[in-house]
Amino acid sequence: MTTKRVLVGLVIVVAVSVSTSHAQQSADPRVADIVHAGKLRVGLGVGSPVLALKDPTTGEIRGPALDLARALAKKIGVEVAPVEYPRPGAVLAGLKNNEWDLTFLVADPARQADADFSPPYMQSDFTYLVPASSSKRSVTDLDQQGVHIAVPRGDASDLRLTQMLKHAELVRLDSIGAAIEMVHAAKVDAYAAPRVVLFALSDKAPGSRVLDDGFANISWVAMVPKGKADHIAYVSDFLEEAKASGLIKHTIDQAKLRGLQVAPPGKVN
Repeated sequence: MTTKRVLVGLVIVVAVSVSTSHAQQSADPRVADIVHAGKLRVGLGVGSPVLALKDPTTGEIRGPALDLARALAKKIGVEVAPVEYPRPGAVLAGLKNNEWDLTFLVADPARQADADFSPPYMQSDFTYLVPASSSKRSVTDLDQQGVHIAVPRGDASDLRLTQMLKHAELVRLDSIGAAIEMVHAAKVDAYAAPRVVLFALSDKAPGSRVLDDGFANISWVAMVPKGKADHIAYVSDFLEEAKASGLIKHTIDQAKLRGLQVAPPGKVN
């Protein structure tokens, strides 16, 4: 009889535990569909230290975007399911096949047709990395006839400079690594990217310089597919909490990123 009572008690405890866990997961109706799916699919554009890097030996992906995604998934009560892309600019192509629920990218007006944005959570500026042999000292020196500027195809620097440049020519490449190789070999006059990215990559092109001035201020935001108003509201609340708690600052410090700041509090872009 005692054994039966113990077994019955265990069944009750397990049932209550499962019920409580489900109630905690389902508490916010804005993410009920994600809870039902049991996972948060996160689009990760590999190659930017601000977002995600891939270890060439182990294949492990790490970086601030994945750290934040894990924290968000933990809050929701589901697993993270990374969806990998070769570069940040390729992530939005995944919307065509409904490949992800959430991503983190530079906020650019050209992307608002496809995705809804959270308020900014990090900020920096765009500038250039120039080869060791370059005489260029400012961004105005680069918008000249005959100047070639490398950008990763479809990335925020490509989108921004396509609108801004009057004379220089963009060289669109399919990987950040290819762009850095061209800078190192002085096959282009500059590589355009967020300052924080250039600081992190300059060591791979010895002697290269990050210019002191920039050509545009930028912010990083979370994005969800259009029509997911509940999702972006939930994610926006999460990011505001992450700013206030110091989580965003921790992810920046942990990745040892220079030239990057936590965005100020705010509910609007």
